[in-house]
Amino acid sequence: MVEPVQQFDVISMGRIGVDLHPHRPGVPGPRHGSSGRFLGGPAADVAVTAARLGRSTAVITRTGADSFGAYLHQTLTESGVDNRWVTRTAASATPVAGAPDLEIHTDELDYFAIRAARIFWITGTGLSAEPSRSATLAALKCRDRAATTVLELDWRPAPGDDPARTDPDEPRPRYTRAPRQAYAEARPHHAEALRHAYAEALRHATVAVGDLDACEIATGVRAPHACAEALLAAGVELAVVKRGPQGVLAVHRDGTTADVPSAPVAAADGAGDGFGGALCHGLLSGWELERTVRHALTAGTPLDGALR
Repeated sequence: MVEPVQQFDVISMGRIGVDLHPHRPGVPGPRHGSSGRFLGGPAADVAVTAARLGRSTAVITRTGADSFGAYLHQTLTESGVDNRWVTRTAASATPVAGAPDLEIHTDELDYFAIRAARIFWITGTGLSAEPSRSATLAALKCRDRAATTVLELDWRPAPGDDPARTDPDEPRPRYTRAPRQAYAEARPHHAEALRHAYAEALRHATVAVGDLDACEIATGVRAPHACAEALLAAGVELAVVKRGPQGVLAVHRDGTTADVPSAPVAAADGAGDGFGGALCHGLLSGWELERTVRHALTAGTPLDGALR
């Protein structure tokens, strides 16, 4: 007898990692005045935020077989996130601010669970190299635009990294937070290769989310409304353009628009971006677009401060 597939509210796939943040005076921490480690990365942020809002969530990613990897597994579980698809690899260590999520292979994916999820959220970093590029596209294709499929345009380059790289055995430099636009201008053929990968992925997504830098790499335009229109033309139903201090612009194919300014909020230790998980909660709740975006912006601040 075939067991029924567990349906999660949200499954996220992509980058997780260990973030280090200094403990400020007056803020409790493991070692007062020192740095503390926290669960981070966009796929983790989405799953943790949605779990804190009462949603059933899981993550698909990889970690190193090391103490940082063990910390990520434990913290996901403690945060209410199912970690059955967070697998360890001895081939890579778990670096600070990133995990070896680019080592995800197509034959490791649970396509039935991916297909069944009410929301499937996938991060664009997976398109930057093989074997993750093939796994990312395979996961999107298996969804076949079912329910809500979100592509987060979050790719950040590592120095010397090449989106045109196809050999999984080719050495790949460690992930860093290098400026994306400077990278794209210095390596236009790499940015063009990534743009083609984004175009293919967008055909299988129903929602696209990204900041102006990422949207420009994906679409070739930078003005927020032009970015949104280009993403809709690429195939999605909803385009969400994050504009930093200027807030968020969301445009639906039916013509509904929400242009919501940012509201100042206090920071907290354990910084993680709660925007994506809160956006998922609003979409699952069936809220109107402006309410959903406002709710996501409120949570789009350090996780420990936004959701308690």
